[in-house]
Amino acid sequence: MSHVTTTQPEGTPTWLELDVPDPEAAGRFYGGVLGWRFQDQGPEAGGYRLCLLRGEPVAGVMRSPGEGGAARRWTVYFATGDCDGAAERAADAGGEVVHEPMDVMDLGRMAIVTDAVGAPLGLWQGRAHVGARLVNEPGALVWNELVTGDADEAREFYRNLFDHTTEPIAGEADYTLLRRPDGHEVGGIHGDPDAASSTWLSYFEVEDVDSAVRAVQASGGALDGEPWNSPYGRMAHVRDPFGAEFRLVRPPDRVPDSV
Repeated sequence: MSHVTTTQPEGTPTWLELDVPDPEAAGRFYGGVLGWRFQDQGPEAGGYRLCLLRGEPVAGVMRSPGEGGAARRWTVYFATGDCDGAAERAADAGGEVVHEPMDVMDLGRMAIVTDAVGAPLGLWQGRAHVGARLVNEPGALVWNELVTGDADEAREFYRNLFDHTTEPIAGEADYTLLRRPDGHEVGGIHGDPDAASSTWLSYFEVEDVDSAVRAVQASGGALDGEPWNSPYGRMAHVRDPFGAEFRLVRPPDRVPDSV
């Protein structure tokens, strides 16, 4: 468990956000699966809802108009001390600025960009809102990885954007750890030649993956394939009722012997 009380270092995933046409339905789904409570921030925030775990914000949900269009996705925001400068670096490194830097009341400054392989991500310069207050515990964010068909270009982009270092993991899969300059792991890049598009995929820790999968299905979500065991824990790839993909994971030191 990590309780975050200050802004995260440059290049650290710090916040998650979901745009959906029905935040009330999202609240019921994620409340049933991850134990979140939703807190409406009022008209001045456009009805933005904080997802709370043990009373602490861990993600956000906002209403987006319309029922159709592309499948929804979780957007991961990376911490930066200079949102404008980071947006410029993203464009210079082969990405694109989708939403120009803007202030969000007194909470912070944000921008949305795509990286050099087309994956959307957010930039967050925290002020009153430092980002997720709880990470690395059941119900909270525990990992993020970029799935892309062009891992080489992705690795170069994040080295240029955040000064991340890259460390390949030995094995059959093309997998690279992203580290901050201080050596702390902040995510991964999975090179998948079959990936139809590039996207960031977020992992949430749960106490029991199989029980959480049943909650996903009972709450209108879907399971993509069966849960599996890995050296990093038991996992499942799921979708919420709006099509947003994420993964559930129970770290290996807490996987029951019976699994």
